[in-house]
Amino acid sequence: MQISSFQYLALFVITYSLVGLLTPIMRRVAISKQILDTPTSAHKSHTQAVPYLGGVAILIGVVVVSYTALVFNGVTGNNFWLATSVLAPAVAMGLVGLWDDLKNLPPLSRFIGQSIAGLVVAVLMVISKNVANPTGSTYIDMLITVIWVVGICNAINFFDNLDGGAAGTVAISAIFLTYFALSNGQSFIAALSVVVAGGTLGFLIWNRTPARIYMGDAGALFLGLLLATLTIRLNPDTQTLFASFATPVLLLAIPILDTCVAVFSRLRRGISPFHGGKDHLSHRLIRLGFSRKQAAISLWILSILFGFFAVVIALVSKQHEVNYVMISILIWLLLFIGFLRTADQ
Repeated sequence: MQISSFQYLALFVITYSLVGLLTPIMRRVAISKQILDTPTSAHKSHTQAVPYLGGVAILIGVVVVSYTALVFNGVTGNNFWLATSVLAPAVAMGLVGLWDDLKNLPPLSRFIGQSIAGLVVAVLMVISKNVANPTGSTYIDMLITVIWVVGICNAINFFDNLDGGAAGTVAISAIFLTYFALSNGQSFIAALSVVVAGGTLGFLIWNRTPARIYMGDAGALFLGLLLATLTIRLNPDTQTLFASFATPVLLLAIPILDTCVAVFSRLRRGISPFHGGKDHLSHRLIRLGFSRKQAAISLWILSILFGFFAVVIALVSKQHEVNYVMISILIWLLLFIGFLRTADQ
């Protein structure tokens, strides 16, 4: 599938514009149907009800632009299957998230839905040999894929706790994904990553502080599954298997860090990891004196930092790749320890 630079730009601009236009419409729908995130729980950090359904705008925008682009670029059975094998599980996961937004599902139900989606993705990718770094064992590849999909879905969902925090970070990850995909000639991954970046930035117009709409679980789970799938398919231009496996982790290092800090903090206090709380990175930054806007920007900067680490690792010689990966891991661990040393609530 050949895509020109102009077409990549068009994909970005069209998705950005479409989601930017759809989001206020979904906001009005959410308000009219009373689909609101009301700050009735102690772990809610906002003070006024904020409408959900922003994730539906992202989902519609990404899917419509992706399939429309296929039609205009000359759809083939292979291209249609590639797109559907990524988008269909993500849409299914987004619908599970929408159901949660509407009915407030228990954590176990969400986990079962994520696990089923992860298994479907694993079967589709491993059988079709679309895993970028296979271990040589079908069962191990499938297990790693399921764990990664469930983990990233939860990481993005957990991370969506601050105005603009998740949307901006997902956009940054998608932009770096685009760079890696283009560098290695993976035009399909690059195109979908560009669409994701455009959609999340279009949504960010309405989600930045003070947020006028949230993406909700519909958006977080949809984007989480998309990022998980695209990063597994990504074949970064690295020379060692260690660096290749590290690249997807670095591209999503901050949502992973947020989840690890929150889960470890809750387990340390004898609380269920699925119990909500003001123990995420954003809450800790705000308790340190950051404004909500400054906290979001700080998380974006950290995401960019680890994205650049991933880029540098791909550019250095083979003998230095492991050293740079170890440095990035050390910085991640220092951040983990530093955030855990701040007040949990």
